[in-house]
Amino acid sequence: MATKAAFAPLISLFTLTLVAVPAAPAASAAPAGRTGPPAVEQGVGRTVAPRLSRLSGTTVTAHRGGALEVPENSMQGMAATRRRGYAHVLDADIRRLRDGTLVAMHDDTLDRTTDQHGRVGALDWKAWQKVRLTPKSSLPGQWRPERPPAAREILDRFGGDIPLMLELKDPEGLPRLARLIRERHLTRSVLVESNDPRVAAAAHEEGLLTAVWRSARQAAGDRPERWKDYVTMLSIDHRAAAGDVRRAVRSGIGYVWSHTVNTRAARDRMLRLGCEGIVTDRPGSLAPTGVEP
Repeated sequence: MATKAAFAPLISLFTLTLVAVPAAPAASAAPAGRTGPPAVEQGVGRTVAPRLSRLSGTTVTAHRGGALEVPENSMQGMAATRRRGYAHVLDADIRRLRDGTLVAMHDDTLDRTTDQHGRVGALDWKAWQKVRLTPKSSLPGQWRPERPPAAREILDRFGGDIPLMLELKDPEGLPRLARLIRERHLTRSVLVESNDPRVAAAAHEEGLLTAVWRSARQAAGDRPERWKDYVTMLSIDHRAAAGDVRRAVRSGIGYVWSHTVNTRAARDRMLRLGCEGIVTDRPGSLAPTGVEP
């Protein structure tokens, strides 16, 4: 999640150091560690790409690009969040069109966020050119209608600049998404997320970093230590019981964050319970300089 933000004095400052290396390292399931020399890999159109393994301190992830501050899953929204420096990671939802093209869209229908109606999966890429996001009037600022971006466009625009988390809504799209990430040499800076640990296991087999989010109800019955070999990041619902959060923190999974955290009270609770990051629709509001008591 790469601009610096801190929850000082209780949380250490996030840093990203970029140094060129001859080639990208082989993929592994878990972060390469929080210490040691920084490393990066080549990104499309850029000299270097930030690696997830260099995240430290509290990580702020812009959920759907920061959906209560910018138009969700939009290129202009993600660009604005990146430019403002609120987030360390940009998050987007990914769905598959009829022809296999991967695009940014949360819902399985177009009704809520666009000027069209019907199922996302019923369209092909040609038909997708006519779809326009319709930003909510309640959002601050001025926003223009735009076509929802393709996954490849997100990777090309941001992949060499800031870590990404792409939630794969249609698991059938995993082979194509894996190929897009590998072609751009971004396997160490893009998390592929799902609610299903089995999808994470499959993504790990593709050589990708993985993320799993779990609801409060799911967390009550989970044994996340069983997933530590193939889950890079586990995100726990901020409404989960304290004991379930602590079990996740002790699971051995490299990163444990919390979602969808949109209040300071929820943020501070999850940080006190040991989470190292938040996934939020309000990155501009929840990346302050200190944790309130």
